[in-house]
Amino acid sequence: MTKRLLRVLNGERLDPPPLWLMRQAGRYLPEYRATRAKAGGFLDLCMNPALAAEVTLQPLRRYGFDAAILFSDILVLPWAMGQGLTYGEGEGPRLPPIRDAAGLATLRLDRVAERTAPVREAVRLIARELGDAALIGFAGAPFTVACYMVDGRGGDFHETRVLAFRDPGFLVALIDLLTKGTIATLTGQIEAGAEAVMLFDTWAGLLPPSLFAAHVVAPAKRITAALRAHFPGVPVIGFPRLAGASLAAYARQTGVQAVGMDTQTDPATLPPDLVVQGNLDPLALLTGGEALEREVTAVRRSVGNRPHIFNLGHGILKETPPENVARLVELVRVP
Repeated sequence: MTKRLLRVLNGERLDPPPLWLMRQAGRYLPEYRATRAKAGGFLDLCMNPALAAEVTLQPLRRYGFDAAILFSDILVLPWAMGQGLTYGEGEGPRLPPIRDAAGLATLRLDRVAERTAPVREAVRLIARELGDAALIGFAGAPFTVACYMVDGRGGDFHETRVLAFRDPGFLVALIDLLTKGTIATLTGQIEAGAEAVMLFDTWAGLLPPSLFAAHVVAPAKRITAALRAHFPGVPVIGFPRLAGASLAAYARQTGVQAVGMDTQTDPATLPPDLVVQGNLDPLALLTGGEALEREVTAVRRSVGNRPHIFNLGHGILKETPPENVARLVELVRVP
């Protein structure tokens, strides 16, 4: 095994660490904006294998990252199951809310394989071009995807959180369906060439401890176990953002090989043998200059001698100057 990212995910410490960034393919890059303009809408871009592969590879050509992450979206799964999905310019996703058994009955797992075939084709195209970089597949974790499905848009996800108390059986059923769909989705990505996968639970920290265990930890454990049974050599990175003090327990109970640290996470609170990824503040990257240099040094020091993948604590901001990313790569690549 020679790919640096995969070596670290299997417990090896490297200096300098491997580097990639969440949302490294995106609006901060002029070449991405040009490609998206060709595609039309955002979902059209995700469903066009050639263009999705192109934007996935653009940041690798520019910066030489150690990994590519598939360009797609966490809401492709509910769309594939039959929920409506649109992306308004500057306003994020919109979905017709599903909040009861009748809405749940409209969702079909048997649609997923056919409707996500372009995503798997994009994975195959990307895998042919990577060289020494690893290919990361991904999916939204069931709770975070459920938030958008129930509320119908981004925000504080009030409706989802209320439903967790008012109608717990509904949310359990929805998350069970999403867990099955996520396993199928990631299985398809791995079969197409993904060498590691990441589970994004962006809104995990909205839940109190009891619901965190039921709706974040339990689905991630099922997903990780299912993937490990069929693909024992493919690592899973879990990212329960804003988990706080629950992050160490999440890692232990789910069986993921690594955890993504959000900006607020102190690595000293995590087991020393746990592989970690993160956690530079995206605002430091946006700012650049001395602030960036200072924060990169702080992150490198904070992880000590543990296996570490350098990344952000959340996605790169669209206003980030591309030259700041180039400077970040220079700073991280210094042993």
